Amino acid sequence: MAERRRVRRDDRLDQPREPGRLTLPRVDAEAFGQWSEAIARFLGTAKFLVYMTVVIVFWIGWNTLAPRGIQFDPYTFTFLTLILSLQASYAAPLILLAQNRQADRDKISLEEDRRRAAAQKADTEYLAREIASLRIALGEVATRDFVRSELIRLIEELDEAAQRRVKADRKEMRREVRKATRRPDQDLSEPFDEVDGDADLAHTQQPRGGPGPSRT
Repeated sequence: MAERRRVRRDDRLDQPREPGRLTLPRVDAEAFGQWSEAIARFLGTAKFLVYMTVVIVFWIGWNTLAPRGIQFDPYTFTFLTLILSLQASYAAPLILLAQNRQADRDKISLEEDRRRAAAQKADTEYLAREIASLRIALGEVATRDFVRSELIRLIEELDEAAQRRVKADRKEMRREVRKATRRPDQDLSEPFDEVDGDADLAHTQQPRGGPGPSRT
């Protein structure tokens, strides 16, 4: 009765047919990839080559030099050839899997380097524009050398003005001295000369007792 119902259900067209699925064991891809990389990394070391060489030499030596009764793989070494073939057949996919994982990591690293390079280029261009704008702005600002040169020029001008003021004070002093020591019979309209002023100044600086004795 149950078989008839199952057949009738399978024959019905208004319901989808249940597919017969083959369930396979699920494997963690990341763990299997790490395991394959570890094996591929060990296969590429000198330790593996030394171990394999020792095992093959011992295998061939035992099955060649040992008594025939205890030889487990006599000449032609069929079992050894089978083992090496199985090793090669499994080693090649494991190495390819490790290379694919390394290629994926290199691709991700390359994309990251490209992104960083683009960011660094953008930052460099931004800094270059900022430096150019700062140079343009600093072109209108007084620099240290400019301020120093202006201060030196100002100091020189002040020194020249002070010298001119000292000279004017000396001339005025000489005029005052000349007016004070002018003779009564000297014409007031006579122009004032610096030489006369110097002579008058020297005359006033002599002692009142008269000129000293002349040296012969």
